[in-house]
Amino acid sequence: MNIKKTLLSLLILCSSFVYAQDGIPTYTDYFSDNLYLLHPSMAGAADYSKLRVTARQQWFDQDDAPNVQTLSFNTRLTDQSGIGVIVFNDQNGYHSQTGGYLTYAHHIMFSRSKADLNQVSFGLSAGLIQNKLDETQFDPNDFDPVIAGIIQSSSYFNVDAGMSYNFLNFSSHFTVKNLLFRNRNLFTEEIEPNNQRSYNLAAAYFVNTAYGKWAYEPSFLFQWKERTGEQGIDINFKVYRELEEARVWGGISYRRSFDGSEFLDGNEISDQKLQLITPVLGVNYKKFLFAYTYSYQTGSVRFENGGFHQITLGYNFLEGKIQNWSQDMQYNGMLRPRNR
Repeated sequence: MNIKKTLLSLLILCSSFVYAQDGIPTYTDYFSDNLYLLHPSMAGAADYSKLRVTARQQWFDQDDAPNVQTLSFNTRLTDQSGIGVIVFNDQNGYHSQTGGYLTYAHHIMFSRSKADLNQVSFGLSAGLIQNKLDETQFDPNDFDPVIAGIIQSSSYFNVDAGMSYNFLNFSSHFTVKNLLFRNRNLFTEEIEPNNQRSYNLAAAYFVNTAYGKWAYEPSFLFQWKERTGEQGIDINFKVYRELEEARVWGGISYRRSFDGSEFLDGNEISDQKLQLITPVLGVNYKKFLFAYTYSYQTGSVRFENGGFHQITLGYNFLEGKIQNWSQDMQYNGMLRPRNR
């Protein structure tokens, strides 16, 4: 009984790491200059195009460990229009998700020029997701009428919507994910309800030093899941350093869930809240970007001591000429290389 309770608590804690089960899991990939994955209003928000590839792997020494891959591209079409596309693959043991999103964003500029940025953006993403559950390797001797011993699959459509506001060095975002209530017909309502709606609120402020070679960016992300009331927050801090031929940056993110899980610790019942510490290192060289992210879960109940590794590769297609370092870093708290 003790083992069962501990394993159940472990699963609850690990599942709390992503607050939405539908679509792309909410990890810290946005922390690696990839805000569009989380906020559809960021499609084409800057005046250049962005291509990003991410790969995330958990627990390398475990078979069928969770892993996620994404490919995204967004660009500005006109002064007021942006589009984007995302494809992803998310695998976790016998369960997997694959899908894609198409995004349209509308941008309203209140300032006369981009040097004194004042912009409101609205975005809408439409996604098609396929869930699969591979039951072919389940033990047939453990009779369960729910298990059919086949690969079950279910496809469904959903929508994300959001808005962003950028004023000078300040940026903020509000996004609602999985707006529609959808029945997937893959799990029971108790295991996977049709309401997967979640709300994300984020803000950042970019601080440029007097010397112009260093810059700082504190930010946060708050998440709330409608049906269960789960809440969590990310507190982030990044540092940027301008070099002769490149830009180097790094930071750290602290994620904490407001909801705890009880587990049996000897003869006592203990409570543990999800806590993750995530450092990131990145470099921009001309139009290329590389970033590495590592997440470590603290607490007594963990699957193992290892963490979660993620690599981000990017390429920026420049369209406008960037005048200076301050304007370079001003856009939405995101990195953009100089036009060399």
